[in-house]
Amino acid sequence: MKIRWLFYLAIIIMLTPITVYAEQQSPMEKLDDISDEALQMVKFQRYEDAKKLLDYFSDQFTSITGTTKPLSMDEVRIVHTSHDEAMEAAVSANMKYEERINKLTKFRLVIDALATSHQPLWTEMEEQIMTAFHQAKEAALNGDTAHFHTNFNTFLSLYNVIYPSMKIDVPVENIQRLDARIDFINEFRSQIVNNSKSQQELDALDTDLKNLFANMEEDEADPSLWWVIISTGSIIIMTLSYVGWRKYQGDKALKKNRSRDLKD
Repeated sequence: MKIRWLFYLAIIIMLTPITVYAEQQSPMEKLDDISDEALQMVKFQRYEDAKKLLDYFSDQFTSITGTTKPLSMDEVRIVHTSHDEAMEAAVSANMKYEERINKLTKFRLVIDALATSHQPLWTEMEEQIMTAFHQAKEAALNGDTAHFHTNFNTFLSLYNVIYPSMKIDVPVENIQRLDARIDFINEFRSQIVNNSKSQQELDALDTDLKNLFANMEEDEADPSLWWVIISTGSIIIMTLSYVGWRKYQGDKALKKNRSRDLKD
């Protein structure tokens, strides 16, 4: 019976730190939730509700910036700019639905990048972005100007959505290198399609984009989560080892008693 209770205790201890970890939410994570709710309202075309949430976000952001880890001037500027664009999307009378979604998504990704320390949401757009770019690249190699322009414009539109959040997570020199390559391709589009040497810029940009997403995937786990996993695992191993030792001692004593009974 005692061994069984020890096993139950190990399960309780195992679950407790995970529960505590899950319930802890920073002020920035609360703002992240508000930004997500605003995006959902726009998806359902509930623009007035989205505006109210964005107003609430503004009030909350002002109140927490002095009580939490200070943001850099660039981060504050990125938040204000993306928030202004999101508000514009919520109150505009003529903006297209897709543009509204893009602006709210951009805002959502910025706040997530500030709230999370690993695997930011903007990296989940990798497949869409790389697909559009590869289609543009293939069209350029085939000399298909029309499809190159269409697909490259799609790539630029998607890239623009993640760009502000990238600036939060990615070293400035990497951003500048990407900017230079994209600006060159965009400015000299006709050469890219007709000149094989200029198409080498597409290969270089392809490599830089792959490195961009690959570098963000290297640190997949939050260090504090690893601490929970390691400490929980240690407790379980110690408990089960003790249970096994007690069982071994019990079996050993039982065999000794049986041997004594046979001799008697």
